[in-house]
Amino acid sequence: MKPSNVIFHKTPTGIDGLNEITGGGFPQGRPTLICGSAGSGKTVLAMQFLIKGITEYNEPGVFMSFEESEKDLTQNVRSLGFDLEKSIAQKKLKIDFVRVERSEIQETGEYDLEGLFIRLNHAIDSIGAKRVVLDTIESLFSGLENTAILRSEIRRLFQWLKEKGVTTVITGERGDTSLTRQGLEEYVSDCVILLDFRVIEQIATRRLRIVKYRGSTHGTNEYPFLIDEDGVSVLPITSLKLAHTTSSEVISTGLPGLDKLFDGGGYYRGNCTLITGTAGTAKTILAAYFALSSCRQKERVLYFSFEESPDQLTRNMLSVGINLKPFIKSKLLLIHSSRPSLHGLEMHLLSLHKYILEFQPHTVIIDPISSLVTIGSRGEVRAMLARLMDMLKMHQITTLFTSLTHEQPITYNALAEEAISSLVDTWIKVRNKEGRGSRIRSLYIEKSRGMGHSNEIWDFVVTNEGIKIINSEFSAKQGQNGSGEAGRLTANSTRNNS
Repeated sequence: MKPSNVIFHKTPTGIDGLNEITGGGFPQGRPTLICGSAGSGKTVLAMQFLIKGITEYNEPGVFMSFEESEKDLTQNVRSLGFDLEKSIAQKKLKIDFVRVERSEIQETGEYDLEGLFIRLNHAIDSIGAKRVVLDTIESLFSGLENTAILRSEIRRLFQWLKEKGVTTVITGERGDTSLTRQGLEEYVSDCVILLDFRVIEQIATRRLRIVKYRGSTHGTNEYPFLIDEDGVSVLPITSLKLAHTTSSEVISTGLPGLDKLFDGGGYYRGNCTLITGTAGTAKTILAAYFALSSCRQKERVLYFSFEESPDQLTRNMLSVGINLKPFIKSKLLLIHSSRPSLHGLEMHLLSLHKYILEFQPHTVIIDPISSLVTIGSRGEVRAMLARLMDMLKMHQITTLFTSLTHEQPITYNALAEEAISSLVDTWIKVRNKEGRGSRIRSLYIEKSRGMGHSNEIWDFVVTNEGIKIINSEFSAKQGQNGSGEAGRLTANSTRNNS
């Protein structure tokens, strides 16, 4: 027998990330059930499915609501940028509010949904709808206790929708022991998506899981999703097959003295670099040098700061001769600042992903990544960082992380170094040491995959003109004669062959 060439048709959702984990969208012409507890985002996701169908795929839609009036629904989704009135005026959207009162439902042997079918059929035909949303299905059966009638009518409703050939999203409240209140909808639906809104250690996270998808492969994990001013965004787990393309191009670290410690003269484009050290070891300054160098090459830089505001960061860098303000004005540099406690780990990853897609940077800097460790366990941190780095490598984005470490052997911040050090391509350690009556900063390259590098420990000083890398001999003179002279003499000192 010849293999079948029948294609399983799907309707794209228009929701970032959801198409990827569903393998192209919802099953075309079939019902999809979206279930979850109150406040999990069912109505928002369903409405976005309709609006994206209208605006991006020219597919009119019908929204039949059993809980919210057209006026309330329009006001509630306006903050997400959904202009329902415009779509209604263009006759591409039909909203029908069906008021169901429990006292008006008489449970008899002849109870059926024939009236609903007529009303829904008219709404679909009046605008030529391709997409339909029913929100929420429990309201239809809230006054019924006869299980036989209820199950029969649910099956008939789903079969009628299939025969009509419209792609339907039906929302349902989660039951105590089943995905829905009645426990039947998930069995007669071709696709079932479960939304979950959980709070762990005072951090709220929304997650999505595809419970089943008849006739199609799909993602089976839990995926974090975000509801913001642009609607719903889903973060798929990116490929972990290590099939990224690599580049042999070398780009500058931004510091000539540091470039000379690498045989290639800098970092490989698209690589991940980690700079670790205790407080006050100039990690942020080294990161700012890299940002400055990339901006001077007319490349966009996205800088995530978890400890300083954009104004504070730019002011502090001016004190060492690094002026980032012109590049912020020219929109080559975007600094995004937020507290780690604002979201959970997955939500931060989703926010990073969203900013990367919108800004499309050539370089991403996260300073410090160790701040995220305080809101997750060791395993969660490593999984989050692996997914973040995988996403950046897939987009061939050059990345630099800084991480705060402590002298104590067991700290939360040490977890970041442990979690990411084996994943990065280049690892630079900076440290402070005391000697000869002064504090001396030093750095060395722990590793650099695919590139030879210096094995020596190099001292450096931070001056008004920036960082000056010096060797141990000049460092001793600096301790005896004061700061400045030795650094200026060896600002571009050459590397010693290891």
